[in-house]
Amino acid sequence: HYHAEVSFVQSLHDFGLIRLATIEENYFVAEEQVKDIEQMIHLHYDLDINIEGIDAIQHLMQRIHSMQTEMSTLRNRLSRYEHKEE
Repeated sequence: HYHAEVSFVQSLHDFGLIRLATIEENYFVAEEQVKDIEQMIHLHYDLDINIEGIDAIQHLMQRIHSMQTEMSTLRNRLSRYEHKEE
């Protein structure tokens, strides 16, 4: 669908950015990885970012997501304490 080169997808796998399943000598990706792969294809082909750059971006995006989750948890905790004082 995206006309991504097989070597690019293999490089993503070799770099540990995606997991490939092999069934009867055919490679498959899990459905939950499709969105991430679409983003990596965009980064590589449209923005000309190499695999190392994609790895750095993915790492930073995961950190941002983790921090957002932590902030949400902390806000919820703080909200409970603020309501107790009222």
